[in-house]
Amino acid sequence: MLRRWAGWVSGVWGGLLLGVGFIGAPAGFAVTTAEIAGRSAGRMFAVEAYVSLAVAVIVLILTRRSASVEPEQPVVPALNTDVLLVLGTLFCTVAGYFVIQPMMAAARAGQGGGLSFGALHGLSAGFFALKALLVLLLAWRLAAR
Repeated sequence: MLRRWAGWVSGVWGGLLLGVGFIGAPAGFAVTTAEIAGRSAGRMFAVEAYVSLAVAVIVLILTRRSASVEPEQPVVPALNTDVLLVLGTLFCTVAGYFVIQPMMAAARAGQGGGLSFGALHGLSAGFFALKALLVLLLAWRLAAR
């Protein structure tokens, strides 16, 4: 039962990522100025980052608890594919938002030392896309059981 909950939560999480990344952020740029759309998208990605941290912890707890509660399941090692997928999403969230985002703000203000705003934006988008892929893969794996 806990595995089903983990699959359901992962599916909703994947929907959130797709909604923010492929609907919310692009829609803002389609209807308003780049400055306002950028601030709006930045706020959406900030909320998404904190939600992703919380949901990753919840899914990690659910997947680990299901291994110990459900007796019909074989013994699951502490570091299995599902756990690695969740840890990968955590890495992408921390790197993509909490590390690169402040660097993007500095580059936008002309204080960037190394990479340009465009290069940092590309890295951040890559981490976000990888996170969405990992979450969708996790939801698919958990739903298959």
